Amino acid sequence: MTFDVQLLQRYDRPGPRYTSYPTAPQFTSAFGESQLRAAALASNGDPIPRPLSIYVHIPFCYSPCFYCGCNRIVTRDLARADLYLTRLYREIDLNAALFDRDREVRQLHFGGGTPNFLCPAQLRELVETLRRQFHFSDQADRDISIELDPRFIEPAQIAELAEMGFNRASLGVQDFDPTVQAAVNRIQSVEQTHALVAACRASGFRSINVDLIYGLPKQNAIGFARTLDSVIEMRPDRIAVYSYAHLPQMFKAQKQIQSTDLPTPEAKLGLLQLAIEKLSAAGYCYIGMDHFALPDDELALAQARGKLHRNFMGYTTHADSDLIGLGVSAISHIGDTYSQNFRDLIGWQAAVDAGHLPVFRGMHLSDDDRLRADLIQQLMCQGEIQIARLERRYDIDFERYFERALERLQPLIDDGLVRHDRARIVVTPRGQLLLRNIAMCFDRYLETL
Repeated sequence: MTFDVQLLQRYDRPGPRYTSYPTAPQFTSAFGESQLRAAALASNGDPIPRPLSIYVHIPFCYSPCFYCGCNRIVTRDLARADLYLTRLYREIDLNAALFDRDREVRQLHFGGGTPNFLCPAQLRELVETLRRQFHFSDQADRDISIELDPRFIEPAQIAELAEMGFNRASLGVQDFDPTVQAAVNRIQSVEQTHALVAACRASGFRSINVDLIYGLPKQNAIGFARTLDSVIEMRPDRIAVYSYAHLPQMFKAQKQIQSTDLPTPEAKLGLLQLAIEKLSAAGYCYIGMDHFALPDDELALAQARGKLHRNFMGYTTHADSDLIGLGVSAISHIGDTYSQNFRDLIGWQAAVDAGHLPVFRGMHLSDDDRLRADLIQQLMCQGEIQIARLERRYDIDFERYFERALERLQPLIDDGLVRHDRARIVVTPRGQLLLRNIAMCFDRYLETL
């Protein structure tokens, strides 16, 4: 990978992360419950129905992390979890009735918020409810994963999670520097994090991910280097290094962060460069979009085989699945449709209480959407676009169909970010950190911006 500071500064502009195409801002209220029901029915009727992935959103957190832009509810009232679960079970009932029982669930992921806000007994009941309502795969490659906040779970509880079937864990760290932790209201020691990683290993978890963030207030190269060294010593299978986006007008908690405490754009890029150099030297492969993995991790192996996939849960090996989103704000991808649940708890509760699927917006993909979604998947996961494959699959002349997109791409070709010939468009080492900029050239919804 080539790290060119001036190049990165020149292309520094907001853009989608392309966990979907079209992206969520394109969803509309014209897509609702009846459209989702029709999509599920149509997916059951496919000659070979796709397996299922399930995402469950647990929105609660014990304390606010000031950098957070997630859909979460800060509370220490544990009774709120019981009320949420009561409605979540109703939503599970409504969704399970839509899908044929012979469709295997190959992936289950708990996100948030803080999923371990739920106590082990609640988590067990939730997993068992899902198992009763859906047909879970018993294959060795099934994924049952959970995001964990190391501050609020004891290592001894990890064995209980393994007994429930969890085999993957993602641990939030962000930064171990005490000054940074105080600035973002997240005090978390290396020792408690290391103990949790060790417990996951001892309990047979197949994969462990650690999340870091660069660009946080008070962050500097010396402290971040220590954080990286501590994480590398733990040897997680995957590491995500996200860029902090300071948007206090959108996320209330970020108003607690003083903009004067943030690193300069140049210093922030220096933190990214530091992470890339250290992780590469430690043997991690760059997967794409802030994600790194060890060479023998399933993500790296899937990418090498051309089987990597990207969706709302990030990078995954389950490319051929329909995704069912459960809980407030969760997003589903069924067939050629996207749908999102109500993002506010009150709206979600009211819909479920009325016996409705809590969909408030979504969309049905057009032929053009499906083509561009396929192209962007290739780009984000494999770093290339196979032109002949797209021409055969969608019966198009690539150069003519994407004439305007290729005009937008030309400056990136001139800057050496991609190579373009008759057969392929390939991301170069200079372009690997600018995948979203390359993908944006092919985003029809950005053409008018």
